[in-house]
Amino acid sequence: MRQFFSRLIYRGLTLFTRTAGRSLAQLEVVGLGRIPADGPLILICNHAHIVDPPLVGSFSPRPVHTMAKRELFEVPLIGWIFWAVGAFPVRRFSGDLGALRVARNYLRDNGVVLMYPEGTRNHGLGLKPALPGAAMVALFTNATVIPVAIDGSHTIRWKTVPFLWMLGRRPHIRIEYGEPMILGRADKDDGATTGSSKGDASAQGAMAATDRVMREVAALLPEDQRGAYGADSAGTIVVARGTPDQHDRFEEERRGSRE
Repeated sequence: MRQFFSRLIYRGLTLFTRTAGRSLAQLEVVGLGRIPADGPLILICNHAHIVDPPLVGSFSPRPVHTMAKRELFEVPLIGWIFWAVGAFPVRRFSGDLGALRVARNYLRDNGVVLMYPEGTRNHGLGLKPALPGAAMVALFTNATVIPVAIDGSHTIRWKTVPFLWMLGRRPHIRIEYGEPMILGRADKDDGATTGSSKGDASAQGAMAATDRVMREVAALLPEDQRGAYGADSAGTIVVARGTPDQHDRFEEERRGSRE
């Protein structure tokens, strides 16, 4: 019974999100045919605005389990909805192994997991160095990975959306699902590898895999949105780590948002 209501809520919310998105914005969705019909799958996406997860997930032809920041699950009603649609919490900037295990378990059941390795919104200022957790899960599970890019969501301003809609000046948002890839396999062009098997999900392998998939995400974005994975960093491995300083800054930001 619980699963029935969860599926019902998920379908209702995804239908609402698609309808609202197409009504309030000029939505362009590319590459849905690249999503495999079955098997474990990780969608790895850039993150510029709070609307990114529901938009990217709602257009997937398969149900998606979204990794979302823990704070959202603490909000009355919103947290319940997140649980109901199969999302799961992550404690940002702290190496949350529990959240990675949840993602792994969904993938073992041939599910789809949506992850945002930047760890926070970039507000349209370009990609931030990504954390290696998503790549680690991909290496451990040998799941198929699809890079996803959403562009234009950073222009959304909630107060102006109704007025722009009435004026016919809806923001243009493009979502592109890239080509499927297996991070543990050799790159066909240059023979380089990002880890030979799920047993090679070492720190070094995860960092190389993170850089690889984020550059695929960057390739789907305009040049001015590629940030840390632009041409200036070509040939180097760009990856972030969740440090105690980052965690302290996040906790300060969290406390400030509650005041």
